[in-house]
Amino acid sequence: MPSTTAVVGSSVGLHARPAALIAEAAAAAGVPVTLSLVGGTPVNAASALMLMTLGATKGTEVIVTSDDQAALDKIADLVRSDLDA
Repeated sequence: MPSTTAVVGSSVGLHARPAALIAEAAAAAGVPVTLSLVGGTPVNAASALMLMTLGATKGTEVIVTSDDQAALDKIADLVRSDLDA
């Protein structure tokens, strides 16, 4: 399954608002998308709660994985963005 590495850009990391926005976009994609810490267990990107369990803070590298390139790019771009701005 294709993947890319993205560095968390939100000042609070993948917590509450950023996680909710990413989960909403992942669910809307209609295809499986996962996020994981390097060497960690992948979680469903369509679940804000699961994203928050990663404990990813600003600057943390996460791996975004999906068979759909458009969904992969969209979610990776959101991870890289400051979604608290």
